[in-house]
Amino acid sequence: MVGGTRFNTASEAEIKAAEVADVYFHRTMEILRSRGLEDTPVHAEVAYKTSDPDEWFVVAGLDEVAHLLDGVEVEAHSVPEGTICHPNEPVLTLSGPYSAFAEHETAILGFLCQASGVATGAARCRLAAGERRVVSFGARRMHPAITPMIERAAYLGGCDGVAVELAARRLGIPASGTLPHALALILGSTAAAAKAFDEVISPDVPRTILIDTFDDEKFGALIAARTIPDSIYAVRLDTPGNRRGDFRDLMEEVRWELDRNGFEHVKIFASGGIDVDYILHLNPVCDAYGVGGAIADAPMVDYSLDIVEVAGEDRSKRGKRGGRKRLLELKDGSHKVIPATAPAPEGARDLLRNLEELYSAPPNAGALRQHVLDQLSTGDYAL
Repeated sequence: MVGGTRFNTASEAEIKAAEVADVYFHRTMEILRSRGLEDTPVHAEVAYKTSDPDEWFVVAGLDEVAHLLDGVEVEAHSVPEGTICHPNEPVLTLSGPYSAFAEHETAILGFLCQASGVATGAARCRLAAGERRVVSFGARRMHPAITPMIERAAYLGGCDGVAVELAARRLGIPASGTLPHALALILGSTAAAAKAFDEVISPDVPRTILIDTFDDEKFGALIAARTIPDSIYAVRLDTPGNRRGDFRDLMEEVRWELDRNGFEHVKIFASGGIDVDYILHLNPVCDAYGVGGAIADAPMVDYSLDIVEVAGEDRSKRGKRGGRKRLLELKDGSHKVIPATAPAPEGARDLLRNLEELYSAPPNAGALRQHVLDQLSTGDYAL
């Protein structure tokens, strides 16, 4: 244990003090200070560069960037959080003395890369599921210190609910959850677990009962439904992969037995290893999904932060488009990047807005989520 730290996380004070920066930024500033160049004015942009122009991603993590830059001598502009962007589009620009933000680059990229990856993973699952419910179940796959960030990005990206109560409370929504195998194991049966849940838990919590701790799925579903027939909402299948066979076939059996016994209203909820492909396969019979790693551990969006102007002179590294740019939304909703000095097409609007103004008050998470859903419903986004 070093310095009394018990968890392997950085404190807010350490992040704000740039103690999480890659060491080469500290060394760079040491060199620039020795030459009296630490306050050289620069303009930098954050963008994702890839060879696939059809890739898309949901921008998230700007709330933490705004907090990090609060009080910092830098002019920052960004797209509104929750905007769906494409490669080579600047999502954040920074202008000011290099010393103001140089050592914050590591944290800025960390905030944006991971949160955008989670939000994009959630959006992909949302697209695949259509109108079916999607709940973030991935907190247990990630470090608990970043659980609120993971759940916020998952909700922003389109999840209907999140499982961790702290995160849900911060988002202003109820936490979503069913019951674990542990309850059935301790109480001894699916029926006992269903009955206890129904008797103890507030009636405004939907009765979604886990059915495969002990029983074959179709029998477990009937046991749960017959135990609490008046209140049961759904049955959850979390069948281990080595026992599933064709998971959709198992669900079709469950649906058949529920319908045949008068429980047509009981929905089917799937969890355990669910991803986009699984959702597409299960959609004909499944009503809701609990998604873990496919969202919480979704591939990051590999942004880079690059200087494109130094002391008013266009200057950029190889492979980057130099100079200040504007990101426009055209009349048809598509995006276009143009040089800052070029005229904009008629009816276009600038997507990059002052970051401080965007976060002068904490944005409503539900409104950010709706912004994502609106774009998904009107755009052509390939899975």
